[in-house]
Amino acid sequence: MKSIRESDWKVLRRLHPVALERYCERTLGECVQVATDGGESAHARYLALYRLVKARDKTLAMAFDDLRRSTAITTLIALVGLDLLTAAELDALSDETREIVLGALEPLRE
Repeated sequence: MKSIRESDWKVLRRLHPVALERYCERTLGECVQVATDGGESAHARYLALYRLVKARDKTLAMAFDDLRRSTAITTLIALVGLDLLTAAELDALSDETREIVLGALEPLRE
């Protein structure tokens, strides 16, 4: 995949930690829900929590590890696919990069 413009790379480097914080906040909220489900036993909640964290950790690694300019488009596709960037944040990207990212996600949204 082709490398992105310098200006888009700077935007991604600024948004990356913001998106990571959003992802972690979302995951922690899910953890609280699982851990406090009064209808389940403590052991069942523990197992559900373990499975949730394991799954979310895989997603976190896919979306946030290996941030390089050569992987920037893939990272942006992951972040947008996980709904971690606002429309205003996407608007900070060049039209070309935004079109590539949104175009890659279009088949998933149909």
